[in-house]
Amino acid sequence: RRQITRLRSWPVDLNLPGRKANVPPHSGTSPGARSPFDRRLKRKQKNWAALQPAKYEYLRDEVRDGAVTFPLALDLGCGRGYIAQHLNQEVIEKLVQVDIAENVFKNTVESDIPTVSVVADEEFLPFKEDTFDLVVSSLSLHWVNDLPKAFREIHHVLKPDGVFIGAMFGGDTLYELRCSLQLAELEREGGFSPHVSPFVAVSDLGHLLARAGFNTLTVDTDEIQVNYPGLFEVMEDLQGMGESNCSWNRKPLLHRDTMLAAAAIYREMYGNSDGSVPATFQIFYMIGWKFHESQAKPAQRGSATVSLADLAKIDKFLHQK
Repeated sequence: RRQITRLRSWPVDLNLPGRKANVPPHSGTSPGARSPFDRRLKRKQKNWAALQPAKYEYLRDEVRDGAVTFPLALDLGCGRGYIAQHLNQEVIEKLVQVDIAENVFKNTVESDIPTVSVVADEEFLPFKEDTFDLVVSSLSLHWVNDLPKAFREIHHVLKPDGVFIGAMFGGDTLYELRCSLQLAELEREGGFSPHVSPFVAVSDLGHLLARAGFNTLTVDTDEIQVNYPGLFEVMEDLQGMGESNCSWNRKPLLHRDTMLAAAAIYREMYGNSDGSVPATFQIFYMIGWKFHESQAKPAQRGSATVSLADLAKIDKFLHQK
């Protein structure tokens, strides 16, 4: 039914007891410029998706991150345990799994490492400062209302010399679906509303991480293309993943004629020769470290002993040799 293709990748310059934390009532419970997402609705969507078959987890399996040995790690937005299932105690001795949806912990995958489950919001982590050696997050942070605050929370709970490794959807994700729905609504209803949620731009990601206190930053981008029979199958899978739109300004329902028109536009504009349609998922990968005295530091300005201008003389030097 689905064919997954990784299109391209390139670098971008730049001892806990189980506990259930209350999700703060002001975490995305009212619309506004600083709260584009309805976090209560997203919690309901993810709870529903957590009880569905595992067939919708192919993107998270594709994006899962590797790690090195860490005594205590935090998996932020863990879902059913997409990362934990690929780890062992040689990599991580103990893993704390956090998600906003409590149902994910009723249907977790098996793991070889000890885990602790915590229900909490990514923007309000219930952990003390300097707790974790590693924080990972895979395809969760794109639903956070206050991404700078979430990065500050992650930095706060990391130990000095701890590392954050994350992956989140980028701005070109589902551009085929977005364009098809907008064109269909314009044609049939004379206007359109957003049906694909807003995403952060890669040009902003490094700045947000640096402002949160991270250093030695690395940001990469990747694209994964999945082929589907049609638009309706794309939307079915998004719902199964818990990735349906939860923006405050979303349109609650789409007319049947508009949906049929969007499906036809999707196939006409983006369809493959075999009759399938592609859906593109842009992934931003990020790595940031919390400062520690032992980390390498840049040399002081003016301390260089070789000028870049001397590079032009290399050929002449080699000929002399």
